Amino acid sequence: MKKLIIPVLIFIASVAAQAQQNKVSVLQDLEKNQPAGQKDTITATLKSSSRLFGSKDDLTSVIMIVPSGSVVSILDSDSTYFHVLFEEDKGFIYKRDAVINKPEQKQEKTIVSEEASQQSQQTHTQQVGRFSFLESKYGTNMAARLVAGKIWKGMNAEMVTDSWGRAKRINRENSENLIKEEWIYNNTWLYFENNTLVDWGPIKK
Repeated sequence: MKKLIIPVLIFIASVAAQAQQNKVSVLQDLEKNQPAGQKDTITATLKSSSRLFGSKDDLTSVIMIVPSGSVVSILDSDSTYFHVLFEEDKGFIYKRDAVINKPEQKQEKTIVSEEASQQSQQTHTQQVGRFSFLESKYGTNMAARLVAGKIWKGMNAEMVTDSWGRAKRINRENSENLIKEEWIYNNTWLYFENNTLVDWGPIKK
């Protein structure tokens, strides 16, 4: 009798396990087939204007300049970039340029005034115009670096101005064959020799 009970118990246990597995499969299928609209969309607001790259491995693949204050949908992220959707364009922005919005139960559409909308469009046009101007002047790769506010040794004074704007103060010293200049910005000094950037450092307060 005992020999008969053990196989019966094993059979019942295997049937129960199979039923449980079927339930898990059904739940997984339901999750896969869940409408996209039911999933929470994570958004972020740009705290400063940011370039939208077509590829994060190619900094010259700038699609557009996304204006400060714009809201983007986050598709994915890594340690440096957010993969985002802005209007109808997908691309990558620097994480440092955006702040993730706190999720709400139902996010109501913000009614943007006509004046704010025009201001946003104007900022966007200015950014795109600036990049286009620098691109025609220096090429795409160099323009991307200048729009990002980069400086490097060997730049001429005009390139530095295009990247950082005009210095607050310029100290100039002329000798026989050498013109030395010290450009003072808010927290940084830049040192030029014969119109070429050779050094920089923080201003000690």
